[in-house]
Amino acid sequence: MQADFQLDKPLKEARIVVAMSGGVDSSVVAALAARTGAEVIGVTLQLYDHGAAVQRTGSCCAGQDIYDARAVADRLGIAHYVLDYESRFRDSVIDGFADEYLKGRTPIPCISCNQGVKFTDLLALARELGGDCLATGHYVRRVMGSGGPELHRAADPARDQSYFLFATTAAQLDFLRFPLGDMPKPAVREIARELGLAVANKPDSQDICFVPNGDYASVVKKVRPEAAAEGDIVDLGGRVLGRHQGLIHFTVGQRRGLEIGGQPEPLYVIRIEPESRRVVVGPRRALAVRAARLDEVNWLGEAQREGLTVKVRSMAKPAAVRWDGRGIQFHQPEYGVAPGQAAVLYDGDRVLGGGWIAETVAAEAELRAA
Repeated sequence: MQADFQLDKPLKEARIVVAMSGGVDSSVVAALAARTGAEVIGVTLQLYDHGAAVQRTGSCCAGQDIYDARAVADRLGIAHYVLDYESRFRDSVIDGFADEYLKGRTPIPCISCNQGVKFTDLLALARELGGDCLATGHYVRRVMGSGGPELHRAADPARDQSYFLFATTAAQLDFLRFPLGDMPKPAVREIARELGLAVANKPDSQDICFVPNGDYASVVKKVRPEAAAEGDIVDLGGRVLGRHQGLIHFTVGQRRGLEIGGQPEPLYVIRIEPESRRVVVGPRRALAVRAARLDEVNWLGEAQREGLTVKVRSMAKPAAVRWDGRGIQFHQPEYGVAPGQAAVLYDGDRVLGGGWIAETVAAEAELRAA
């Protein structure tokens, strides 16, 4: 299978820099690039915990993954460099992750990583190496439109990662390439097997690569010990229902772990109040949101008010919305919308832009006043 790297020069005269995380996706991208006859340079960023992570599975950019990336590069006969970005990753991603929880927000570190370390630092490095583009293993499509390159959903909706790339700038998109956007995952693994790559059957990395066993609370407590401060669990009217062991254990929409018995109906986390360390709970209908204000909005296409859909979580179904200049208004109430999450706007399959959810407006007036 051939991949189109969308370059304006003959590929045999091109230099393609590939971001190699040590997984099957980026390994196949490197292989597809090498097949073109271009000069290929693989770059792996060591981001964290390279000692303890050597035997971990479900991670990326550490220990065993670096070894796997190097082995793939050797197999393909391409140059490969490993750069230590652990300090930069800790400052820009892990510390920010912990701080967001202290603010009662729901962070998405994968987007922060793409914004900073991967699509800023690594892209700059690719330019310094004389690359004609930076290719990654993300499942999204770069489509040439009348106004230049556009970012579109992947052909395989089950693998689409466009939600995590909404903050990509137009200048970055001009230099980036995503060769896997039109491929299903089984085809990618088959290419890896055909080439005899040891990573062909390697499990996919987990969403939060630096969180062992999914225990994000322990990571936050290690970085910010004060995050474990106790507080009250209250209902919408302020009545104390119980105590909690730290805001880091809760996100908006959560039902499990409240440990509150004797209630007439199931309770969910409606909002988190960091100043008072209160977790506010209520019935599911109280989660309904009719609007959200966005911060740090990034547009990859011309802003439009109508005909839009939005995803407020990576696995959420797109919801119809209207852009009002400061945020989004849902056509129908949406549930589980949390400050700190990203709201990514689409026109069909095209990513028009998105921003960070700063605050939400409840669908019911009496709940907004509560």
